[in-house]
Amino acid sequence: MWIYEKRLQYPVKIKNPNPMYAQIIMTQLGGPDGELGASMRYLNQRYSIPYNTVKGALTDIGREA
Repeated sequence: MWIYEKRLQYPVKIKNPNPMYAQIIMTQLGGPDGELGASMRYLNQRYSIPYNTVKGALTDIGREA
């Protein structure tokens, strides 16, 4: 069993999102087979799931990965 708590492990405050810097960081942290690549796959998969509880879990895993 596991306890589901919908909160981030570390709070994040993004003032000015910049997709170009995000691409550079993603490449530096392992590219398509790295942690951010896995995180993006979780976040993309959540859009094809019909169950809200599973969507929430995939979203949380994608944010924390």
